Amino acid sequence: MSIEHEWITTPVTPDILRGALDVERTAHGLLPHRLPAWARRQIPDEQLAIAEAQPSGVRLAFRTRATVVELDTLRTKRAYRGLPAPPDGVYDLLADGRLTAQATVTGGNVRTIDLATQSADLREGPPGTARFADLPARDKDVEIWLPHTEITELISLRTDAPVEPAPDSGRRVWLHHGSSISHGSNAAHPTAIWPAHAAARGGVELVNLGFGGSALLDPFTARVMRDTPADLISVKIGINIVNSDAMRVRTFVPAVHGFLDTIREGHPATPLLVVSSILCPVQEDTPGPLAPDFDGGTVRFKATGDPAERAAGRLTLNVIRDLLARIVAQRAAEDPNLHYLDGRDLYGEADYAELPLPDEVHPGPEGHRRIALNFARLAFAPGGPFAVALQGA
Repeated sequence: MSIEHEWITTPVTPDILRGALDVERTAHGLLPHRLPAWARRQIPDEQLAIAEAQPSGVRLAFRTRATVVELDTLRTKRAYRGLPAPPDGVYDLLADGRLTAQATVTGGNVRTIDLATQSADLREGPPGTARFADLPARDKDVEIWLPHTEITELISLRTDAPVEPAPDSGRRVWLHHGSSISHGSNAAHPTAIWPAHAAARGGVELVNLGFGGSALLDPFTARVMRDTPADLISVKIGINIVNSDAMRVRTFVPAVHGFLDTIREGHPATPLLVVSSILCPVQEDTPGPLAPDFDGGTVRFKATGDPAERAAGRLTLNVIRDLLARIVAQRAAEDPNLHYLDGRDLYGEADYAELPLPDEVHPGPEGHRRIALNFARLAFAPGGPFAVALQGA
């Protein structure tokens, strides 16, 4: 820790957190969660348990004149056996809404996953510090967005000026649920994941329930969305159901209806947007399950199902898009605030030709930006289902 300042330590408490639905007191500090404790008790696998604890879209929000900010954290970083170590997670500091500084944290825990068996080993390490210096010397609203793919225990916040919770922005709350793409896979930093970038364009407060590998129409996720205050809601459905080969047409259709019915119990008239999958050529017409394909120290994914089995109810992305369009059209006759968006309008064939999917499933950083810009244009712009005026470029 630097010593040239007279530090003020501010406890990290829930009142300076946004985007988290729960917090857990740990031996080190405060661990943000994106699902409440009762829902976490219903999680059947480690993948979702890890994903919901990764703070995608979670940020500290406070007002201060500080020019230097330090945040002590204990991270848990993912690595994959046989592949190069992933880059350190990035902390984004926004001052009055503008990206002003970035930092990383060393040390921490490393969870090494075997993609073939899904087994994992944990190596423990010490806490580290994210340091932001040379910030504007004026009163300002500060947000520190946490790394979207690193579990982050918050230990201590230090500044060279007093801190108070940020005032209510007055912006509408956008509650979004989706897969690893919504979680932020392959995005370069936390405010560059497509939901965060789209939220900035739309001038809304994001609550991101994008869970890597886990957008599977879980009833507990629907109940969380039902009970979470929101002015705008979107649900991105398809890719995880196909790539895990989790359902057939017979189970998928009532599961979608049940998921939407549950959300509507708590939000009967809130604008609700159902979004199908972006273009993913390996799964457009080939059922799952998806399997990793290791090639030269990188991983790509391939679908292993038989396209001929679509006739027996096996799901592909094109089958799901057709079903979702019909479900929404049927329900919209009595629910005028329910809307459908084809994910290929966010990222389609022309986008794939220009910005191919690096691993055949997840977009790269520029792909996230493209999806965000298209979502803002189609959903938030005047005339769109969310009809929120756009903010700057």
